[in-house]
Amino acid sequence: MAPSNDTDDDRFDGLYLNVAQTKRGIEPLLDSMFSFLRRKTDFFAGPPGTEPGQGTVFAMQKVNEVLAKHVEIYNKEQSKKEKKVKSENPVVKEPVEEDVIELGQDGFDVSSGEDDSPAPASSSSTPAVPETSKIPQAVLSNDENKAVSSENKPDSNDNNNDGDDGSEEPPKGNGGVVPGKYVWTQTLEEVNLTMPLPDHTRGRDLKVTISKARLKILLHNETKVDAKFSKSVIADDSFWTLEDGNKLCINLQKLNQMEWWECVCEGDPKIDTKKVQPENSQLSDLDGETRQTVEKMMFDQRQKSLGLPTSEEQQKLDVLEKFKKMHPEMDFSNAKIS
Repeated sequence: MAPSNDTDDDRFDGLYLNVAQTKRGIEPLLDSMFSFLRRKTDFFAGPPGTEPGQGTVFAMQKVNEVLAKHVEIYNKEQSKKEKKVKSENPVVKEPVEEDVIELGQDGFDVSSGEDDSPAPASSSSTPAVPETSKIPQAVLSNDENKAVSSENKPDSNDNNNDGDDGSEEPPKGNGGVVPGKYVWTQTLEEVNLTMPLPDHTRGRDLKVTISKARLKILLHNETKVDAKFSKSVIADDSFWTLEDGNKLCINLQKLNQMEWWECVCEGDPKIDTKKVQPENSQLSDLDGETRQTVEKMMFDQRQKSLGLPTSEEQQKLDVLEKFKKMHPEMDFSNAKIS
């Protein structure tokens, strides 16, 4: 269902986050947007009938109009948050600086938290987030994590159980939990990691390095993750963001987009990929050849979970049976087929 209005339209958030991560600064991001409007649209020429030279004036007025609208929305949202916190918790807490994404070290850096940021409501303090809204600390606590991940535990540690009756639920999000580190989910094309962080974390406190074969995460120069991927990724298409000042989100684009991962990094707990359930709606979006490949993968996974031959194994058996009929004089009782 489409959003009720453009001010709350989040359909393009993924695209904008990717551009912001690439540009790494508010000014470069805005330059990119206005460059597009200048080169590909008639925005600076003004509406039809505009007198020569007046188009740019109209463009500046329109930008100020839209900016003022969002300043008003921002102030209202902050006011609601402040009232809600005061009603739920009368004790005044230290303001929280909400980081959305590290955009660079220029004067308009969102993640840097500098006082000269041009945010319209920079003089008004943002109230602390109440305890109930914090990210669950299950990933940081091994004891609590046992309760949270109890449903996934059979999937993570039961890979060698070929006698499985298939009654257990598939891993949530087709991923799992790495105790003390992160939660992860996956589709055929990508892997998403979510790592809880201390409140008030800023983008400049983090250093995330994503290469084709390795992931490294440092927080305040302390290594949190430094491990080799279980499968290769497309480093140039992968990115990370900091959300709400206490949550690191990493998007990894798989190099081979026709296989499921058992784990993100080598040494992590593995899930049972036999129980992975791809979204049926995505299959209809694939071209004929790709869909055939995916359906073959799904068929082979089901066959393995039931202890039955895969499509390739069945093809070999069919060839063998045909050969037996052609040569009834031969004894195949001791033959080993690999």
